[in-house]
Amino acid sequence: MNYLSAENIGRNLGERWLFKNLTFGILQGEKVALIGSNGSGKSSLLDMLVGKIDVDAGEISIRKDIRMGYLDQNPDLPAGKTVLETIFASENALTLAIKEYEIALNLHDDRRLADAIEKVDSLKAWDYEVKVKQILGKLGITDFDKLIGNLSGGQQKRVALARVLIEEPDFLILDEPTNHLDLDTIEWLEGYLSSSNITLLLVTHDRYFLDKVCNRILELADNQIYKFTGNYNYYLEKKEAQEAVNAATQKNYRNLLRKELEWMRRQPKARGTKSQSRIDAFYDLKGKTIKKGPEEKLELSMKMERMGSKIIEIQHISKAFDIQKVISEFSYTFKRGDRIGIVGKNGMGKTTLLEIITEKTKPDMGRVVKGETIKIGYYSQEGLDFEDGQRVIDVVREIAEYVKMADGSELSISNFLTLFLFPPAMQYSFVHKLSGGEKRRLQLLKILVQNPNFLILDEPTNDLDISTLNVLEDFLISFGGCMLVVSHDRYFMDKMVEHLFVFEGNGYIRDFPGNYTDYRNWREEQPVQTTGSTQEASTDKQPVVPQVPKQETKRKLSFKEQKEYESLEKDIEKLETTKNQLLEKMNSGNGSHEELAAWAKEFEQINEAIAEKEMRWLELSELA
Repeated sequence: MNYLSAENIGRNLGERWLFKNLTFGILQGEKVALIGSNGSGKSSLLDMLVGKIDVDAGEISIRKDIRMGYLDQNPDLPAGKTVLETIFASENALTLAIKEYEIALNLHDDRRLADAIEKVDSLKAWDYEVKVKQILGKLGITDFDKLIGNLSGGQQKRVALARVLIEEPDFLILDEPTNHLDLDTIEWLEGYLSSSNITLLLVTHDRYFLDKVCNRILELADNQIYKFTGNYNYYLEKKEAQEAVNAATQKNYRNLLRKELEWMRRQPKARGTKSQSRIDAFYDLKGKTIKKGPEEKLELSMKMERMGSKIIEIQHISKAFDIQKVISEFSYTFKRGDRIGIVGKNGMGKTTLLEIITEKTKPDMGRVVKGETIKIGYYSQEGLDFEDGQRVIDVVREIAEYVKMADGSELSISNFLTLFLFPPAMQYSFVHKLSGGEKRRLQLLKILVQNPNFLILDEPTNDLDISTLNVLEDFLISFGGCMLVVSHDRYFMDKMVEHLFVFEGNGYIRDFPGNYTDYRNWREEQPVQTTGSTQEASTDKQPVVPQVPKQETKRKLSFKEQKEYESLEKDIEKLETTKNQLLEKMNSGNGSHEELAAWAKEFEQINEAIAEKEMRWLELSELA
């Protein structure tokens, strides 16, 4: 069943087309990721699909009998309403039934009350408020009577996310849903979306999230939509193969063009006698040769300020806000090459620790001692600070005219901007016209141009596209100084850091040797216990010894179960192959309406069969 069809749609910005002639569709049950570089038009495309902005060309069709939910990148919520009032203000069947019940109850209208009770009963809406509070709690919103206007931007986005999830739409469109969520909440949302039958279209830069949740990728690039059936890992494999083919093709084109160019230059006065068809072929070949090749990669090796033996010492710091203790007696001495990640639930004090280290906030007790040679580059969540009318190049040029490179050479700011994916034509654009991700990239560039030797990054991955994330990761891997980073991007944390400061509550910070996946695996092995006791206080680096749970005596698989266990994996693999073949059929656009309906039904049945067999495989694997 086709939920959405877009035919030759386009967005005209006046001076240029943001994109044009895009055609794609989304079928019931598909979980689709929309990816692309910052400024390519992903958020604009979503706004067009839900009717927030007009379609400048083409046509969008959405199935009329389905309910749609949309999470905007910057949701607009009523500032004067409480969290619960905002949730219950949604006009859906459940909230309308509950409101009708409350009205009938207040009016003492028995007949109306009986009808309302029947309606609420048929919709199973009696536990709706409990469900609302559960989902809000999962998203870290616990003060249900707090006014929306008193919430932070991140909290408002979580309320907006809760609202669309609670409505349980048939078709859900999400723009950067993982921004402002802590790691535990992201993993909950990941499980919720991947296990539900909802049809999904989302924009996200979280690569683990993409890989686990989505079964189809749409890439918006070069004003076109490229379609890939499979998860993010499959997309990367196909993309790499495609770029290799393109590179080989471009090489052949260039060799042929060189020969044709020699022919075109011979006897210029006799141009009119040349074969017109060959001349036309030459210009066609020239057009193919200048097409964009593989995506640009940033390769920077910048000079870093010399770092002395003394770096930064954190000496017994504590910090509380009213009665909430966020840091208790924490000490740490940074060493050369430290690459530390900070994780913990929202509101536990991660950003507070960064601000104490950068002297933006004073601790209640203790102190931070910084070495004389340490130059901190602090990338904060506050965003880029710029003046009205300022251009891209001006933002960086106010710091320096040249950038010192590791080999001793100097690079002009213009060339440096080009390396950082701001081409010359874009350097004189007004900053206010940049997309959110482009502004974040410029903010990062403004910090790096100062040649720091100690980088502090607070949520550096928010709003950055995947290409820029790869660029940033390549730069940070070669960065020779110290790095302290807060991020909800698990892939980024696993790649960048070697140990963690884990905020566990009541001011306790655990120093864990390993990356995020190491910590998560260790945590799952621990017996259930209360963490963050007020008696605990971190001092110097504490060794973490994973506790091995006692082995319980298990019964072994019977002969019949062993045979079943061995065959299940093959069965699941065959079903996955059939499922992918069906997806290709449905995406081809060749089937009739009846065939599409039959394929969609078969696709759903195969999904159910896979789920059943996977559950049985898990049961047997516990015994095996």
